[in-house]
Amino acid sequence: MSLDAIKELLGPGGYIDDPQDMGPYVSEPRGRWPGTTQLIARPNSVEDVSAIVKICQGSQIPIVPQGGNTGLAGGNTPLGDEIVVSLSRLNTIREVDAAGFSMTVDAGCILADIQEQANDANRLFPLSLAAEGSCQIGGNLSTNAGGVHVLRYGSARDLVLGLEVVLPDGRIWNGLRKLRKDNTGYDLKQLFLGAEGTLGIITGAVLKLFPKPRQKVVALVGLRELESVVALLSLAQESHGEVLNAFELIPRLAIDFVTTHLPDCTDPLATQHAWYALIELATADDNTPLTPVLENLLAKAIDLQLVEDGVIAQNEAQAANIWRLREEISDIQKHEGGSIKHDVSVPVQMIPAFITEASQAVEQAIPGIRPVPFGHIGDGNIHFNLTQPKGAATAPYLDQWEAINEIVHDIVARYDGSFSAEHGIGRAKVDELRKYKSPLELELMANLKNSLDPNNIMNPGRILSEDDL
Repeated sequence: MSLDAIKELLGPGGYIDDPQDMGPYVSEPRGRWPGTTQLIARPNSVEDVSAIVKICQGSQIPIVPQGGNTGLAGGNTPLGDEIVVSLSRLNTIREVDAAGFSMTVDAGCILADIQEQANDANRLFPLSLAAEGSCQIGGNLSTNAGGVHVLRYGSARDLVLGLEVVLPDGRIWNGLRKLRKDNTGYDLKQLFLGAEGTLGIITGAVLKLFPKPRQKVVALVGLRELESVVALLSLAQESHGEVLNAFELIPRLAIDFVTTHLPDCTDPLATQHAWYALIELATADDNTPLTPVLENLLAKAIDLQLVEDGVIAQNEAQAANIWRLREEISDIQKHEGGSIKHDVSVPVQMIPAFITEASQAVEQAIPGIRPVPFGHIGDGNIHFNLTQPKGAATAPYLDQWEAINEIVHDIVARYDGSFSAEHGIGRAKVDELRKYKSPLELELMANLKNSLDPNNIMNPGRILSEDDL
């Protein structure tokens, strides 16, 4: 039996077949897609990954590649006859090339460990996510993770120089090159970045490193109107774009949620405002103080009547408090009941109009619903989360998830936006992909999938359905 062959290959400790021990591998953070599987394969070498894929290809066993299992679109949980290939034991940082500003890592390396290794070498790896203490870099790259620093450094695909990938037929493509310029045909690594394991299994990567910031300064400012937030972003980019590290949108309701349920996290402003912007500047230059730079920016914004009030963190504790007001928003919503979540992007200048229109539409559909739009306004990515009305029953509210998704995503489409800005497609948004992508785009994607994985064993049913192939 093919599963027995995989067990024999991996040996004791290299697999899990006891259902009682499978829990962390068959569940996902939001609990929307419970999974089942007969086997969790845990290879500890690229060669073993290759051998597993060859066995599965020969026996037509579908594979779900899995990193830290922190994905939010259901692409990481197995269904019945699918086996999980966990990359968690491939966790070696192969090389830190500080002089060349690169790092070569296994796919199973924890993101926070990569950040720490870069920091120890006086370098920065800028990808930063709420799940960075448990997510793995292979999953980050496979889903093209975003995070709070996309504005300055780009998303995960922008942080990669080279990849190592096990293809659906088991062959190993070694593309672990450190080159910054290579114009020799197709950029093959980009096929696998953001492909969610549907075209192959990323087993290693060469990552870009950057100069380590020697200064950071953080501010929280209050604003009356959404239009002022966008105008403030434009002002910050015009005057200080080279040091603008993050620019995050926070609504008043989110501040209320966080400070209510986390009493040690406080609102640093004396008065309440409709909207807030978190601004972070950072630089590797330790000769030019950043605090006066940020003070001048905010003074100008106040003169232009963009900002009503603001505070600049005077120490690390105050900066951490400001960041917690932003980072705790998603998780803290569970204390207010059910939350219907959206990960969307629209052109930055359209954000005020989108939030206004979408909020009105969902409030008409469900009176009393509480919109909590927040996130990476600097790159147009808004997490348009919707908390249930006060006093409502959670289960009936969440039953309306798909209907509310359609309302919001239709509006996103009218603004030439994306219904999945950084979380991917997975199983959650396959139907949306078919609805909002053009027939030609779907055809090209299907042609690519059929060419590399004609038997559809690599994460089947994610991104493209069988009907699309």
